[in-house]
Amino acid sequence: MSQEDVSKQQLLRLERLTDLVYALVIWRIFMILPRPNFDNPEWDTVLEMLISNWPDFVVPLLSILIVIVFWLQSNSLLSRLKGTNPIHTGISIFQVFFVLFYLYALGLGIGVGSAADTRVLESSAAVLIGATAYLGWWYAGGKAALLSENVSDEEARDVAQANFAEPITALLTIPAAFIGPWAWELSWFLYPFLKWWFSRRRAGA
Repeated sequence: MSQEDVSKQQLLRLERLTDLVYALVIWRIFMILPRPNFDNPEWDTVLEMLISNWPDFVVPLLSILIVIVFWLQSNSLLSRLKGTNPIHTGISIFQVFFVLFYLYALGLGIGVGSAADTRVLESSAAVLIGATAYLGWWYAGGKAALLSENVSDEEARDVAQANFAEPITALLTIPAAFIGPWAWELSWFLYPFLKWWFSRRRAGA
C-alpha cells in the first residue's frame, strides 16, 4: 500500500473518530436536559414542566448548538483534505480532547452551579477547540501539503479566515462570564454576526 493510500485511510479513520465523539457529546448533553420524575411527578403536563424549568433548558440547548457549530466546522475542514499524517492527526486528537473537556466543563457548571469560573472554563474549552481546528488547517495547508488538489490557494485562505469566527466568539464570551450568566449566554449569539463580518471582509478583499 502506498503512502498516499495510508494517508487516505488514516483520514477516513480520523473523520469517523471525530464524528463519533461529536455525536456522543451531543447525546450526552441532551441527556442533561431536565426530565420528569414519573415516580414522584412534580408537574401534571409536559408544558407545565417546560414553563417551570425553562432556565434549566437554556444552557444545555445552547451547548448543543455550540457543539454542532464546531462539528460542522470540523466536517468542512476535514472534507477539504486529501489525507493526514501523524502531526495533523495529533492536532485533531487534541481538538477531540477539548470537545470532551468542554462536556466536562459543562457538567461541572451544571453540577456545582453556574459561576464565573465554570463559565470561563466552558468558554476556554471552546476557544481551544476553535484554535486547534485553525492550527490543523494551517498545518495541512503548509509544508504538510495535505489539502485536496481541488482546493485553490484563495479558497484555503478564505476557509482559514472564515474559521476565525468560532474561537473569537468563544474568546469574547470570557469577559461576559464575569458580568453574569445571561450576559455570557447572550454573548454566544455574537457568532452569526462575526461569521457575517468575516464573510463580508473576504468578499471585499
